[in-house]
Amino acid sequence: MSLINARIVLASRPTGPVSPHNFRLESVELSPLAEGQVRVRNDYLSLDPYMRGRMNESKSYAASQPLDEVMIGGTVGEVIESRNDHFPVGCQVVGMGGWQQYFTVDAKERGVLQKVDTTHIPLSAYLGPVGMPGVTAWYGLHRIIEPKAGQTIVVSAASGAVGSVVGQLAKAAGCRAVGIAGGPDKCSYVTGELGFDACIDYREHPDARSLSQALKAACPQGIDGHFENVGGVILDAVLSRANAFSRVALCGMIAGYDGQPIPLAAPQLLLVNRMRVEGFIVSEHMEVWPQALKELGGLVATGRLKYRETIAQGLSAAPEAFIGLLKGQNFGKQLVKLHP
Repeated sequence: MSLINARIVLASRPTGPVSPHNFRLESVELSPLAEGQVRVRNDYLSLDPYMRGRMNESKSYAASQPLDEVMIGGTVGEVIESRNDHFPVGCQVVGMGGWQQYFTVDAKERGVLQKVDTTHIPLSAYLGPVGMPGVTAWYGLHRIIEPKAGQTIVVSAASGAVGSVVGQLAKAAGCRAVGIAGGPDKCSYVTGELGFDACIDYREHPDARSLSQALKAACPQGIDGHFENVGGVILDAVLSRANAFSRVALCGMIAGYDGQPIPLAAPQLLLVNRMRVEGFIVSEHMEVWPQALKELGGLVATGRLKYRETIAQGLSAAPEAFIGLLKGQNFGKQLVKLHP
């Protein structure tokens, strides 16, 4: 009997904030496997802010998400059918399976699937601290910010999948880690569980001046490195407290994902402080992934790297969970559990 695959496609491009109406849930019958193909039952789907940019048709660092095709997204799951000896039935894998219950892929193409070992690392962690978010944190911190012991590193969206790893890695490097997050619960988690030295609730500081004063108190020696996930007022405040020769790893600008402008208030500070600001896309730096994943996997397996997950239940919950992610409603890594 043929399998029926539930999938979510992009039905229309958002104008402004994302709406559930931008997505469409479909059911399709799956064809028999061809030679070399593998069929994966996706157990978890990763929801990430970069998906918002891909929904637009405007020029970006990657091709736009095509209309009427399965939404892009990282997945982990189990091989349930195989015509490829390297991926036998029962092995667990990570790949870009998209917003769907089943993922059929030609596994002869190198890199489309990777086996994972869940002996000491939970399967879902391969979409978080031991996956793309973790490697993103590792690369931005170690290759752009290049922290040295005693320096002060600031991280926006500090309780999220990327920011939480950045701060813990900064602490391991002997730095003072200061987070910026939304709400007292997230800030308490950042300092109490993740071990940051301080965390600023940006909701209590709605303008750059107020946030700058809070940063002055939390960073008495100024800011040597900043990992930016948000932009806007937060970046303005950080620049006002940046030290000479400080570095900014520009990972995300979620403040502008709905199309609103996000101008810099004082770009002259980049020159005055001789700052290095570098945007990056971690998929363009595959050469670091083996080293980063080995280090991150070891930290998670031994409990030295902590993380939290928010898990929505069922594929149909993905659009609302994604919209909540863009509004900061998730706590830690946002996932969708696709099967009971």
